[in-house]
Amino acid sequence: MSGLPAASMGTVRLVIALSGELFDAIEVDAARSGNHKRAAVRMRTLATEAAPSEMSRAEAHMRAGEQWLLAEEPAEAADEFRAAIALGGQTFADPRIQLARALYALDGQDDEAEAIIEDLAETGRTDPRTCDMVAEVLIEQGDLAGALDWATAGVDACMRAGDRDELPLLLRLRYRLRIDLGLDEDDYDRLLDARPKTAPKPRPAVP
Repeated sequence: MSGLPAASMGTVRLVIALSGELFDAIEVDAARSGNHKRAAVRMRTLATEAAPSEMSRAEAHMRAGEQWLLAEEPAEAADEFRAAIALGGQTFADPRIQLARALYALDGQDDEAEAIIEDLAETGRTDPRTCDMVAEVLIEQGDLAGALDWATAGVDACMRAGDRDELPLLLRLRYRLRIDLGLDEDDYDRLLDARPKTAPKPRPAVP
């Protein structure tokens, strides 16, 4: 290579940095091919060996765990979510939620999963995204009443914080749950109207 001293040949080390763009590409390839296990293995390797940059190692393990779930390997997924919890750092969601999902998929681990959900209830009910994700986990377990409680807490949190991004998602989720449970329309359901007249006051946060 022109301009590169011969003595330096063989000494340059290629360093791969963790990035959302790289992981997005792996996910797209996995969705196209259906080979989520290969994606999970690659992500796990990157989470362990690549240099943290715009993405934390914890988030890399989180995304690897999600691929393991899609590959129907919940034990491997649980390991990734535990690694994310142990490392700490910024993640797109609380890794305990996905750990609970993985544990529910394992024989004999329901008690631990339920304990995680109870722990999340102490601090997570003020975060709309956490409420949304926990509700989805409970729906998978057939606990529609529990899911409705979390969805309602999420709507309350959105109303208090003025979060208009998560609000429509949680309102629709909550509405579907109420329909499935045979409940009548309430003030929050009426917020789904295209031209709502007034918004109900949010309930106070649960201490």
